[in-house]
Amino acid sequence: MSTPSYVAASDPSEGHPFLRRLAEIFPGNDSGPGLDRLLRAAEHVRDNRGSFASWLAGLAADGAAVADIAKRSYWHPNGFAKIVLHASVEPEFRIRLHVWPRSAVVSAGESNPHSHRWEFASHVLTGAGTHMVEFAEVAETGKPFRRYRYGTDPTNPAALVADGEVRLKPTRVRHVGDGDVYRCDTSIVHTVRPVDAGLTATVVVQGPRRTPTTVVYCRPGDSDDQPNLDLTEADFTGLVSEVLSNLDRTVSP
Repeated sequence: MSTPSYVAASDPSEGHPFLRRLAEIFPGNDSGPGLDRLLRAAEHVRDNRGSFASWLAGLAADGAAVADIAKRSYWHPNGFAKIVLHASVEPEFRIRLHVWPRSAVVSAGESNPHSHRWEFASHVLTGAGTHMVEFAEVAETGKPFRRYRYGTDPTNPAALVADGEVRLKPTRVRHVGDGDVYRCDTSIVHTVRPVDAGLTATVVVQGPRRTPTTVVYCRPGDSDDQPNLDLTEADFTGLVSEVLSNLDRTVSP
């Protein structure tokens, strides 16, 4: 078995204990990490938050790393920063940091139910937690939505292609609190929002793409044109500073 190539070319943290031990969870094979291993990886983050904080601080202190991370990250239209901290090719996985900044009112979160083309497991790193609602299409009852397919247009992979009118019904409601781990496969349709208006950050360990397309649902009358916004280097360093400040109050190095 070959040694896992767990450090991206732009990652200055080669050899950091957090990343090295995380990569040891994943086998170096063609199938990529499964959901069970992604769950173990998220639990590794939970059980080693001090080591994660040290790794994150090292990234934020390196100008080249900050520039690279900002280029591949963005502000989601629903008000949180989706930050890709690390991308590994063999085995294939990503480590993302999702941050909802402090605000005057509670964020509406992701208002459009959606699925993903990849499996993931996430850990609530700091904050009061997230509110998860899972949905299923139903023939009757439920609420009306417009269904779109993401990834079906070869000329524009990010385009949402209309795919009919459906009804959705909540099937599960879950509060994922500080320290909790949540896992999600490609069949799950859900929404996510922070529990309160304080700073909330989650760490997402994402596996390889399993399906070519995924679904997004919009309420009738809502626009499907919801572009991402650029995340600047200053945004990244400011958000990381706040996250680390919160962790300093709750985690011993």
